[in-house]
Amino acid sequence: MIRKLVVAILTGLVVPALASAELQNVHVGGQITILGEYYRNVESPGSGLRWPAALLLGRPIGTGVGAGNGIVSVFGWDDHGHGLSLVSQWTRLHVNADFTEDVRAFIELDSVDVWGEDFRSDYVTGVDNRADSVDDVEVYQAYIEVNEVFGHPLRLRIGRQELRLGSEWLVGANDDGPSPAWGLSFDALRLTCATDLVSVDVWGAKLAERSPAEEDGDVDFYGVYGSYLGLEDITLDAYWLWLRDAGALQDTNLGYLDEWIEDMAGVDDYDTMNLHTVGLRAAGEINAFDVEAEVAYQFGEASTTGFLFKPLLYGDDDAEYSAWGCNLELGYTFNVDWQPRLHLGYAFFDGQDDRDITCGQWLNALFNPFYAPPASVSFNRLFSNWSHSAILDGSEMSNAHIFHFGLEVAPTESIELAVDVGYYLADEVFDRPVLPPLGFWTRPNDAELGWEIDTNVTYNYSEDLYFCVGWDHLLVGDGLEEGDFCNSYGLDLNGGTDGDDADYFYFETGMSF
Repeated sequence: MIRKLVVAILTGLVVPALASAELQNVHVGGQITILGEYYRNVESPGSGLRWPAALLLGRPIGTGVGAGNGIVSVFGWDDHGHGLSLVSQWTRLHVNADFTEDVRAFIELDSVDVWGEDFRSDYVTGVDNRADSVDDVEVYQAYIEVNEVFGHPLRLRIGRQELRLGSEWLVGANDDGPSPAWGLSFDALRLTCATDLVSVDVWGAKLAERSPAEEDGDVDFYGVYGSYLGLEDITLDAYWLWLRDAGALQDTNLGYLDEWIEDMAGVDDYDTMNLHTVGLRAAGEINAFDVEAEVAYQFGEASTTGFLFKPLLYGDDDAEYSAWGCNLELGYTFNVDWQPRLHLGYAFFDGQDDRDITCGQWLNALFNPFYAPPASVSFNRLFSNWSHSAILDGSEMSNAHIFHFGLEVAPTESIELAVDVGYYLADEVFDRPVLPPLGFWTRPNDAELGWEIDTNVTYNYSEDLYFCVGWDHLLVGDGLEEGDFCNSYGLDLNGGTDGDDADYFYFETGMSF
């Protein structure tokens, strides 16, 4: 009811503004980004299956995103498989319409394609077999924006839009390369109050609509993000983010008998998932130094994660978020030719790995059909636009310590060279089974995931066109070969069948107009 009332009030503000506005300026633009990639020794056919779930009696493994029904890793880290190569393209076209100084509408269409997947003809017969590719174009952004609401420094934006908060460490547009996920936008209402000293954003976004299947089963994202701008060249931020998933979760479905049995056993009673993230950030420049520092704490009910940890029938209905995360980076730029910049950084994503069990829990799993061990809930990176490794991190790496240092130079105004070295450790290691049928008999894996060296060259042909080539080399550590749960926010195993080093080569070009 409250949400409907808010929508009605905001609609009452926007509609009169549009009705009194006349179209003044229209700008058409867009972007084309093309990315070619090649991975070596990362994936290997048949390397995924480690131990069948049936042999891990009582172990609360969780299913994760790619884990399926057991301890599975899509990574091989050996030279027995084929390399992965592809060329992908992100095409965007937007229209920006200004009605007055304070009212505008923005629409952006996009299409993400892999070269060769949309070719419309069989070259032998000439038959068009790709009729189902006609729905590739999507509405990436479409919103109405009104400024100076009620004569105050308030901006109201309604519709599908990007949310870029701070450095985008937790909430961003997911478009930073190489190997980007090609954009992220939200269906949202966003109100911004901006003055010379402060800026405050308040928003509500709909991530999933489940009506009428469920009366209150939607996924919603709310938040408040404030910035203090009163210090020269320094920004201080504070924020609260709330992700709510009210979807119904049920382990079994036996009608009234099921409800009676579960009430007696105290299982299968999942609360609404509420993930709260509070954080502080400081960023800016002090003489030749630049700094980026952010720390966040997460708390709340983790029912959607607990639901995944079902070694038998029932998951962890008491799972909770309680995790820290931080991102620190310090840089120094020398005032000499080539403008060399040295930087070092550290990122931490609090991990939890309670996948080992005692002998008593193992016996409990043998004879108790209501056995439900604790879930492992690591730091959730939400909608991050940061990738701390081109090979290991698709902006969803967690349960990890990440150290890195590097150098950037600009030999000319249009050429940039960069080298970055990263070192990766698992925060909580996985205790792997020594003899899988005896789930309590384990030994810990190594925490060292490895070292990665990233080198790249960027040529800015003009303000609107760039070319970039790069090479990443991963020195695979014992932790990657043996396996630790560091992918998909700590839910997926990254463990290979060998320890061969891996490579990632990429070429990217982009043009805006």
